[in-house]
Amino acid sequence: MHKGSIQVRAISAAQPRDFAVGQRSLRTGHFKQPVSGTVDIGKHGIGSDFIGNPKHHGGPDQALYLYSQADASWWASELGRSDIAAGFFGENLTIDDWWPEVRVGDRLQCGDLLLEITGPRVPCATLAARVGDKGFAKRFVQAERPGAYVRVLQSGSLQAGDELQVQPASGSFPTVVELYRFWHTRRQDANFVQRTLAAPVASRMRAELEELAARQALGTQPLPGI
Repeated sequence: MHKGSIQVRAISAAQPRDFAVGQRSLRTGHFKQPVSGTVDIGKHGIGSDFIGNPKHHGGPDQALYLYSQADASWWASELGRSDIAAGFFGENLTIDDWWPEVRVGDRLQCGDLLLEITGPRVPCATLAARVGDKGFAKRFVQAERPGAYVRVLQSGSLQAGDELQVQPASGSFPTVVELYRFWHTRRQDANFVQRTLAAPVASRMRAELEELAARQALGTQPLPGI
């Protein structure tokens, strides 16, 4: 059955925090904590949310990161942990669960606020360090529970308990899991690349996919990072 709405369980933001990742100490915004009351959300997400690595995180196309309570609970069981609370995975919005076939281009609305799915989260070393498992990024990829980034099409406000109405995108656009799988399997699929480029995918992924499409057109090798 199609799920027409999702519930926001928590809204989280981070203050800067120094954190050891491997042999380095990084200032990160991964450690997010729930924010109480009504939260204003604009083009760049939550104003008080610290972004530690703007090269890979944040920006208009990754204004907010969504993760579901259902997936977080799955990980709690998988990892045997009791400390996986809202914001643990670095998400801004903890939602109750996903709707079937979450696609790039799906929109979510609550009042004036309008969000658009732009793609999956790609796991990084900070996430692995947060979990305390150097191999966690690989496990996160294999689990195919990436969560999703959104852009803010219309600013508005939100609070925990609000319902976001789902507005499905074109069925020709890739699902978030399909794109996530493609990103990590590095398979040759020119048709999939074109399908994704036709969707409102995040600019960082778009740039690499456009270069990949150009290489495929010339018959050269795919990008090392894809």
